[in-house]
Amino acid sequence: MPNMSKTKVPVREQEPLVRATNFDEVCYGYNEEEAVEEATRCLNCKNARCIEGCPVSINIPGFIKKVTERDFAGAYQVISESSSLPAVCGRVCPQETQCEGKCVRGLKGEAVSIGKLERFVADRAKADGIKPEGAKVKNGHKIAVIGSGPAGLTCAGDLAKLGYDVTIYEALHKAGGVLTYGIPEFRLPKDAVVAEEVKNVEGLGVKIITDVIVGRTISVDELIEQEGYEAIFIGSGAGLPMFMGIPGENANGVFSANEYLTRNNLMKAFRDDHDTPIFHAKKAVVVGGGNVAMDAARTALRLGAEVHLVYRRSEAELPARAEEVHHAKEEGVQFDILTNPVEILTDENENVIGIRCIRMELGEPDQSGRRRPVPIAGSEFEMECDCVIMSLGTSPNPLISSTTPGLEINRRKCLVATEDEGKTTKEGVYAGGDAVTGAATVILAMGAGRAGARGIDNYIKSKEANA
Repeated sequence: MPNMSKTKVPVREQEPLVRATNFDEVCYGYNEEEAVEEATRCLNCKNARCIEGCPVSINIPGFIKKVTERDFAGAYQVISESSSLPAVCGRVCPQETQCEGKCVRGLKGEAVSIGKLERFVADRAKADGIKPEGAKVKNGHKIAVIGSGPAGLTCAGDLAKLGYDVTIYEALHKAGGVLTYGIPEFRLPKDAVVAEEVKNVEGLGVKIITDVIVGRTISVDELIEQEGYEAIFIGSGAGLPMFMGIPGENANGVFSANEYLTRNNLMKAFRDDHDTPIFHAKKAVVVGGGNVAMDAARTALRLGAEVHLVYRRSEAELPARAEEVHHAKEEGVQFDILTNPVEILTDENENVIGIRCIRMELGEPDQSGRRRPVPIAGSEFEMECDCVIMSLGTSPNPLISSTTPGLEINRRKCLVATEDEGKTTKEGVYAGGDAVTGAATVILAMGAGRAGARGIDNYIKSKEANA
């Protein structure tokens, strides 16, 4: 009989005031007994809606049933059929709006803790030395993948499992994309999790070449014409930060969340044994309300700042995961909602000394369906600070599209590609993830990577059939 408890097995975490002073992982995850107990809450539905809610279509009841049987190796292999990054997804996916949001147990209680169970299975597989299974025979076809973030790693992993000879080209000196430079250590450990997931993809036969900027070091056309790749997947992400265009935005002490987090995460600025410079603010203001804003705010807090998060809508409209908002509040981040910056204040040396904001109220819904924030006349006020971190979203770097004839982009500067297979307007070139959608979640990028792999496989098979 299933365990009919209406509540999830609690997950152990660091105490808020302790974790606010370190970069160790916040959540400890389940141990074996906790995982098995939580797994027994799954009803093993025949028409599992949770699978529909998963962008990479993991057989969720299938792997959870293996957990109840304590067949953790089997559970890992079930997940690996659909996901190349289970240890990542178990930590950073918005399960509450995806798989867990569809779980029938959530109708009269709490959904099964699918994400924490996925994390347990992946961590247990690592501890037991279990690896995903690759293709036994190569098919002789060469594919290039641009970008080693979640979309690129997923596409490469899926293609390698089908027997393709895959090479990933990464612009930075470490693989992982946003997993490495964007998400903080306390949410996603780099050596223990990201590096291990990358190794698993390499273990499938994927080759990763770093420090190659496609569009500058080599072009897409050169990869095809000179290097002999038969198809290309572009998963280069969206790393170009947006700003507000308000006075004072070029002052000393104003940063994009991208730069701030990259210095801290990829370049290890938080560690005493690294000499990467980063601004240690006394009082920091983070502008934005998404997951990246939460990451920047919680990072600044750990680096010693008093942190205020300024967001122009109400708390109900915050786009960040509820768990991240909850953790940020527990740790001491102060939320100034229905507030919008209008000017960054500086001294005679162009150093930030404060920020001028205006109070907002919610009006009629805009194109996104959310109520539009409207300024309240006469409500301006000033807040002292020595650092402002802008977290307003990102767009794709135009380098690849501007150096590749035949690649169309839309008005948002994103590549145009089909949703089902990631097919672009250039033959043999496929794309997915943030390069196509703009900034989104890790798991949506992975879903796009899977679609791209499917499209490339169909493309190569079609060429073979017509040869």
